Amino acid sequence: MGPRVVVVDGSVGLALAGADHVGELLAETPASSVVVPTGRTPIGVYEELAARRRAGVLNTSQLTVVQLDEYLGLEPGDGRSLFRWMDLMFLEPLAIDPARVLALPADGDTEGGLAFDRALEDRGGLDLAILGLGANGHLGFNEPPTAADAGTRAVDLRPETLEANASYWGDGVDVPRRAVTIGMRQLLAARQILLLVAGASKHAIVHAAIEGPVSPDVPASFLQVAADRVTVIVDRAAWEGEA
Repeated sequence: MGPRVVVVDGSVGLALAGADHVGELLAETPASSVVVPTGRTPIGVYEELAARRRAGVLNTSQLTVVQLDEYLGLEPGDGRSLFRWMDLMFLEPLAIDPARVLALPADGDTEGGLAFDRALEDRGGLDLAILGLGANGHLGFNEPPTAADAGTRAVDLRPETLEANASYWGDGVDVPRRAVTIGMRQLLAARQILLLVAGASKHAIVHAAIEGPVSPDVPASFLQVAADRVTVIVDRAAWEGEA
């Protein structure tokens, strides 16, 4: 048996299904630790969660948020900061107490990565890893090839990742070439994993990830090893390959 796959219609369907999944977890385990990705795909889910919190049907007061990845070499206040993005799109709208945020080491230092992993383990690990899917099969910034037991560390970003991420800021903005990411070991150990995938451009890679050979060359394929804990919410364009 592979991961559970939920095919939805468009961005609204993905937002509602994703928010339902997170909402069910928080209703059952309010003090959950959740890792959240940046990027376009999860925005609708975050907006729906924020709307539910404002309506009083979602309690986030005990939620701990764990940062998934961050660029290295940024000055404070840099608009390319992924923590800043997470703050604007998730932490503020969902009223997350700053004391309940576990941030990655800003310098990508090896000892800092080890300390981060220890801190995550001390908190009981991840209840839920919400993840997006890179065009080359990366999860977080676990670029191919990445082993399943890789820990939190600094990485060099692949050219295809740099090209994809350049579109977030427009022409003329340099994408940092190094980053720090939670490792595959920590992500795969999460008690639940939610993969969000949207767009026809992800058709081939989503099928490779959940149906193809398990290989370091497609890091997301390791989700098959944790299949009983993995839910894939994918829009019809990505699943069927239609625009």
